[in-house]
Amino acid sequence: MLTKPHISSRAKTMQASPLRKLAATAEARKKQGIKVHHLNIGQPDLPTASIVYETIHNIGQPTLAYAPSAGLNPTLTAWKNYFQHVGIEFNESEIVVTSGGSEAIIFAMCAVCDNQDEIIVFEPFYTNYNGFATIANVHLQPVPLSITNGFHLPSTEEIEKHINGKTKAILITNPSNPTGTIYSKDELQRIVDLAKKHNLFLMSDEVYREFNFDAEFISVMSFPEIRNQAILLDSCSKRFNVCGARIGVIASHNAEVIHAAFKFGMARLSVATIEQLAVVPLLNSPDEYVKPIVEEFRKRRDVVYETLKTIPGVTYYKPEGAFYIVIGLPVADADDFARWLIEEFEHNKETVLIAPAQGFYATPGKGMNEVRLAFTLNLDELRRSLEIIKFALEAYNKK
Repeated sequence: MLTKPHISSRAKTMQASPLRKLAATAEARKKQGIKVHHLNIGQPDLPTASIVYETIHNIGQPTLAYAPSAGLNPTLTAWKNYFQHVGIEFNESEIVVTSGGSEAIIFAMCAVCDNQDEIIVFEPFYTNYNGFATIANVHLQPVPLSITNGFHLPSTEEIEKHINGKTKAILITNPSNPTGTIYSKDELQRIVDLAKKHNLFLMSDEVYREFNFDAEFISVMSFPEIRNQAILLDSCSKRFNVCGARIGVIASHNAEVIHAAFKFGMARLSVATIEQLAVVPLLNSPDEYVKPIVEEFRKRRDVVYETLKTIPGVTYYKPEGAFYIVIGLPVADADDFARWLIEEFEHNKETVLIAPAQGFYATPGKGMNEVRLAFTLNLDELRRSLEIIKFALEAYNKK
């Protein structure tokens, strides 16, 4: 008897995005006449700069050809200029343009790890790191953080407990998605010292670099003692509000890492030509486009922080950067609450879609009563969304 062929273990263990799993329900509620406020995903509502569309319109190339695997020369130079503007020195030969920051992270994982090697992460962490690790056949070793101190790092000794013979790298997001935490110079120095002591790569996802409201942002590239161990992962998406362009970058002074990323890039041929050209003006004049976006998100952060004070039983802190916060709710199961909120609850024909925080943890049982909120709505809608959550919590805890 013929048996059905089986898909791979990798395919079976690949997680669906916890940020998108309730999206279909949200669309169904909209068809029922319910307004849904989206606080679940980091897609800003602000308009993309007109220079992006003008650049596309004026490209004028008779043939839409493949780009070089490492990136178009104008785009590589623009990334070099951007990094120089923020105090980081790279040559074009130390940069590979990627399909968003996501591909940069996958390339980095594949470049430094063999099958089942381990990467230290601090949880809660960007949920798609789980999926990237599955693709790369890498194991993430989580170091738990706590909401009580705004998700800052534990002691060096606590971090070191999670390092073993299979550990090849430490991966950080700074400023953090999902917590909005910015690591201090002392915190970064402790990670740098551990990377040096244990001969580990230090991969830093710095896509929210400019979103630093109450704390100084310091890049891992500021530590010369790990010059050949530091790998910078970045993207145009959030700072320029061009999420759909999918233009990211992996950069390092380690020639072997960059050559490996280049070979991975050759295997996928190239990143989209038009989008690479479209972001060049943004990278060459970042302040013009970034500063208004950052200032708007500072206002939104402040509104969220002040409004959370009016919701009884909520645990929160003041995010120092990015445009996210993880909050504790007065419920036993935030996943159940989030599902009920989008499936059943409405207040004056309105409801809210939020992201349960369990999906940002690798340790079972962690984040059970937490959710992540993204500040991707205007000030009035943010206030209204949090008001709805307040009413929802009252109704949920009565039922």
